[in-house]
Amino acid sequence: MTEKKVSRQGRFARQTIAALTRENLIGQKLKNGEIRKKIIEPASHWKCPECFTNTIIALANCQAEYLEFQQPNREKVILQLHGGGYIGGMRHIYRSFAGLYNEVSRRYSVLTVDYRVAPEHVFPAALMDALDGYEWLLQNGYREEQIVVAGDSAGGGLALALCLWLKEHGRVLPSGLVLMSPWTDMTASGASYEENYENDPLFGKTEDSMLFNREYAGEEDLKNPYLSPLFGEYEGFPPMLIQVGSYEMLLSDSVALAQKARQAGVKVRLSIYEEMFHVFQMAPLAMPESKRAWMEIGYFMNELRGEAEDDAEAERDTDESI
Repeated sequence: MTEKKVSRQGRFARQTIAALTRENLIGQKLKNGEIRKKIIEPASHWKCPECFTNTIIALANCQAEYLEFQQPNREKVILQLHGGGYIGGMRHIYRSFAGLYNEVSRRYSVLTVDYRVAPEHVFPAALMDALDGYEWLLQNGYREEQIVVAGDSAGGGLALALCLWLKEHGRVLPSGLVLMSPWTDMTASGASYEENYENDPLFGKTEDSMLFNREYAGEEDLKNPYLSPLFGEYEGFPPMLIQVGSYEMLLSDSVALAQKARQAGVKVRLSIYEEMFHVFQMAPLAMPESKRAWMEIGYFMNELRGEAEDDAEAERDTDESI
């Protein structure tokens, strides 16, 4: 279900993002190299809250960070795959995301994979690193049915690609997927790439953006489901929560994914937030839409646990309950 109104805070945030994007010529700077494509913010530069421990994990070809509460709930665990168009490395915001995932899920630990990115590392580097993160969880005592994979933007596409790989190789899939504005179609074939070209405050009015940067794909066909999961097959997939803003150029990526997954028998909750921008969940929780989105993730986690959710707000904010 699409929310019918936008808050004043949400409208102000969208307008501010549009102004900053336009005035700083971010698209041009991305294209001409002024913005370094792999800027890493090390965990040592981030102040971890005292109630958590954040452990650096060495995977085969990259690092991951394991955030755990002092008294963790090991019923499930979250594997977080960050966004950044496959060209941006780890950011402090994803360490904050890990804390939010922990809070709304009743203290599940979070493993965030700082996967390799382009242009130095092209396909399938990020996919193999995501798989290494999944394997690390299994090797450290978690079962597949305990894992929830979460990702935003490119990380959302990577979460789907990981599950497609597991399915194709006869592996057990995780218990659920949380997808924020997932990038599912590198071919940019959806209607919203044109319909929201003027509306999208972050990617609109230019093709000098991450949406049209396909360095990660290398020489691969853009319709390869591991690059564009929209072209994959979804029979047997776990329940998924998809959140997206109605002003996004990536809106079609979410809507088409939800339709295809439902046709394959997957339980899907699609929430379209009116006039919201790409990964609006990054906005401060003082913005009502961001707060509701994180609350919805908590409701989804409850449902994955098999717990009924009585809060009427959960039903109003969602397209379909699992």
